Amino acid sequence: MKHGKLYWSFVEPIWDRVSIYDGPEIFLDQVSKVSEVQKHLFAAHWCQSEVRNGGLHQFFSNDTGVLAPEAVEAFRLIGLEQCATALARAMLFFGDTYPRKRSTREDMLDDLEIRDPENWDPFTEFDRTFYSEFENHGFERAADAFAAEQS
Repeated sequence: MKHGKLYWSFVEPIWDRVSIYDGPEIFLDQVSKVSEVQKHLFAAHWCQSEVRNGGLHQFFSNDTGVLAPEAVEAFRLIGLEQCATALARAMLFFGDTYPRKRSTREDMLDDLEIRDPENWDPFTEFDRTFYSEFENHGFERAADAFAAEQS
């Protein structure tokens, strides 16, 4: 079986039922109506997809950042503890209470870029952890193994 196919079988049915684009309240309401397994795999999928595409800076700058707390829990549950720890530490950039609202995160990142343009991305150290964990289908293997345990 192709890497990622099993975990995707849990995510695909809810792909259009859980919106990351309509704000925190709608996301939290919709994600509360899916199974725990689906919630975890959905959050982990979105996070790893964004990180692979443009790093944690992109993840936090985009709508996907709404699900960062769920992604931390998901990575722990699927066995990617280093990703969970890196993400949790990266979230501390935003303070003790993580802002699910995209505009709040964007404003904080923009302020950093204005104050310190040479160090506009505070997450590069954490990105390396993710890239290391994801080598050789690491995410897909872990997500598939988690999905298999739940079947």
